[in-house]
Amino acid sequence: MSKYHFNEIEAKWQKYWAKNGTFHAQNDSDKPKYYVLDMFPYPSGAGLHVGHPLGYIASDVYARFKRHQGYNVLHPMGYDSFGLPAEQYAIQTGQHPADTTRVNIEGGIDKQGNTIAGYRNQLDKIGFSFDWSREVRTSNPDYYKWTQWIFIQLFESWYCKDHQKAFPISELVKVFSEQGNEKLNAECDAGTASFTAEEWNSYSKKRQEQVLLKYRLTYLAETEVNWCPALGTVLANDEIVNGVSERGGHPVIRKKMMQWSMRITAYAQRLLDGLDKIDWPQPLKDSQTNWIGRSEGASVTFKIQGSDHSIEVFTTRPDTIFGASFMTLAPEHELVGEITTMEQRYEVAQYVEATAKRSERERMADVKTISGVFTGSYAEHPFTEKPIPIWIGDYVLAGYGTGAVMAVPCGDQRDYDFAKHFGIDIPNIFEGIDISEEAFADKENTIITNSDFINGLNYKDATRKVIEALEEKNQGKGKINYRLRDAVFSRQRYWGEPFPVYYKDGLPQMIDLEHLPLHLPEVEKYLPTESGEPPLGRATVWAWDTNKNEVVGNDKIDNESIFPLELNTMPGWAGSSCYMFRYMDPKNPDALASEDAMKYWGNVDLYIGGSEHATSHLLYSRFWVKFLYDRGVLPVDEPAQKLINQGMILGTSALVYRVSGTNTYVSAGLKGEHEVEEIRVDVNLANASSELDLEGLRNWQPQYQDAEFVLEDGKYIVGHEVEKMSKRWFNVVNPDDICSQYGADTLRMYEMFLGPLDQAKPWSTAGITGVHSFLKKLWKLYHGGTEGAFAVSDADPTKDNLKTLHKTIKKVAEDIENFSFNTSVSTFMIAVNELTAQKCNSREILEPLLILISPYAPHIAEELWSKLGHNESIATAAFPQFEASHLVESSKEYPISFNGKMRFKLELPLDMSKEDIEAAVMAHERTQQQLAGRTPKKVIVVPGKIINIVG
Repeated sequence: MSKYHFNEIEAKWQKYWAKNGTFHAQNDSDKPKYYVLDMFPYPSGAGLHVGHPLGYIASDVYARFKRHQGYNVLHPMGYDSFGLPAEQYAIQTGQHPADTTRVNIEGGIDKQGNTIAGYRNQLDKIGFSFDWSREVRTSNPDYYKWTQWIFIQLFESWYCKDHQKAFPISELVKVFSEQGNEKLNAECDAGTASFTAEEWNSYSKKRQEQVLLKYRLTYLAETEVNWCPALGTVLANDEIVNGVSERGGHPVIRKKMMQWSMRITAYAQRLLDGLDKIDWPQPLKDSQTNWIGRSEGASVTFKIQGSDHSIEVFTTRPDTIFGASFMTLAPEHELVGEITTMEQRYEVAQYVEATAKRSERERMADVKTISGVFTGSYAEHPFTEKPIPIWIGDYVLAGYGTGAVMAVPCGDQRDYDFAKHFGIDIPNIFEGIDISEEAFADKENTIITNSDFINGLNYKDATRKVIEALEEKNQGKGKINYRLRDAVFSRQRYWGEPFPVYYKDGLPQMIDLEHLPLHLPEVEKYLPTESGEPPLGRATVWAWDTNKNEVVGNDKIDNESIFPLELNTMPGWAGSSCYMFRYMDPKNPDALASEDAMKYWGNVDLYIGGSEHATSHLLYSRFWVKFLYDRGVLPVDEPAQKLINQGMILGTSALVYRVSGTNTYVSAGLKGEHEVEEIRVDVNLANASSELDLEGLRNWQPQYQDAEFVLEDGKYIVGHEVEKMSKRWFNVVNPDDICSQYGADTLRMYEMFLGPLDQAKPWSTAGITGVHSFLKKLWKLYHGGTEGAFAVSDADPTKDNLKTLHKTIKKVAEDIENFSFNTSVSTFMIAVNELTAQKCNSREILEPLLILISPYAPHIAEELWSKLGHNESIATAAFPQFEASHLVESSKEYPISFNGKMRFKLELPLDMSKEDIEAAVMAHERTQQQLAGRTPKKVIVVPGKIINIVG
């Protein structure tokens, strides 16, 4: 008897695929291309749990489907292997991050004696059709060489607003030398001074370099950053949760540091416009739209009384300018120290110090706390010239707009609350509106009053008039503003891409491409130095010899031909911003990828990953791709045409109930009788019936060895909580265990069966048995011979066989194209049940059925395909063609009733006339038996529906 030995079958075909390069894509194929990509994983030592492969399985189903459709499919995989977690682990254990990263990927025993499964081994066990010949690891020098090269391209470029495009910096130098910068419309640092061609040409080389830094797309500047003292590094906003670091929960403060930044703001409008051209989820598009934050309004300059300084604000409501009764600066605003009076210095300093301990995200989210300090200085209203008090408040952010607001309390609730709290005047400029209780923010229904020359005007007309008046006074102009800020690109970490930068006379110089990659140096420890320098400050061989073009010892630095190298490293998103293009030609030593490869593959056709990357990786990747498109490196200006966010597989935690103050645990059904504490235990200790393995629990953690357990019906029943799958909650299910117990095909089909791809869904190991039973039933369908022998015949299929097959072809093709994978699995179950009932063993049916199932359960499909006599893999077999004719009903099974009671059924052609139907029914022997020689009074025939013989 042939049994379904899934472990043997799966190992056999995984070995076959690897040996034969079954899924290797070709860069010069005549087939149409299709590029399917997953967001590549960070390889942690914890390995995969069953929630991780969800998106990979979905992309694999689609990739296999496109191969069946005749496409040359690129479906690669690699590792986002630089990053803070590996560095923190290195600090804790003394292991080099390169060693732990390699073991986490390849498996083995690390230097701490821990056995690591290895991501590659785990992924292979699930049977993915990845082209492993194209694997990339962002921490490999032959990969980060190109990350360094892209950084250099950004440094050597500037952005022209007139052309909305990046150009080489050499063209900017030519413009400066011929006409200066007075007529130039370029993205540059705020406050960049104008100069003539004569002045430019008279500048020293160093002065020219300093000016060019104000225009380069990556530049050095003193920037407000999120500094985490415990981790010794800058963190991005998305690496902070509730004011502390996501990694370790350490306090984060705001601090000014000299940092590399990326001028992503130059691309703000193009990043917005590009969203209309790509098929991405609307919530994700909305996230990026809100993050970029385009708004129209006016820039207004307020002079400061008794000072040469002025404050520039951006407002979306210039029509409310006569309602401005105070100004608020961000505590970090550069003028705070300049304008604060002697009497207010202590109070202001205390407030600024306290604010530095709160993240921007925390300050934005906190709408209840009202705090601020008066600087003691006053601004001058541009029209009334009345004094306006200048405050600082942490609800204003230095990173948004100009870091200063024109506070109009009658029209903005935060300004209103601030004014009420501190007793500041709240003038009313809205006709017929009561502002005694709250601000009025409905600009569409605004009529302005108490506002001089704009009295009686609506929002639009008043806005236009105010802008015209400001421009006449040279104190403002109409402006489009973006919330998006330039991206800080420096990290004070070890485990990241080294910058290809050395410093000459304090100015950054780039290392030529021919000398890349600049390898990460060895250091004795991965912590910042005692003097506060980043970990690379510990490197003793970290200087650049410009004669030999190589790294040499620091003791040789002479600042003539040997110079110090950059000590910061690049952030985590550097390596992931263009990795999709490196997959196209990963072994190319001379380019990111060849022109031919990039032209053939274009951009990613289908990208699957988590929505949490909306305003980090995905936004930065779009920026880099648009830049490289501008510079002629890439043929496309978006990384992916279609993107799908997979939902999360939630864990089902197991709860035990400890009676408060004791070491006694009561079963779930008894918890209502006691005051109890819920404690999570390893979910794998509970069976499908929620019964806890008490012996296993006692061996799991020492606190349970002497515990007392109060049972119900002789069992301890656990409670359950559905929540995020996490080691913290002990609810992680290892896919290796599922593959061992049920098989990879079962895991693949079950994860697809759980529910819609983009929705969160709970994992239940109990539910997996149904899918496994289906696969055993599928196996049995092909083994209907004596004692379970393989038995498929060349017999012609029946109409029912063909109907079952073709309705399955139609439904599965539609489901895959719509990413409705869960309903496909249901369709397979129905089909196998029907074919089993029909006792079908026809090759004409069972062969195409395997191709339909192959994307979901490739191992069993390959095994049965080979048993059908095929020598080639099923992977590229043509997808079956749907023929609608097999679903067209040519006959109808009529219920034949006598005086309203159905007596038997009769199948007749659907195209029979009413008269022919009546004749056929009356001639039938069972009709004659029912009538027993009587003549009926009438025969009612409704074609396609009923037949009733009366009398």
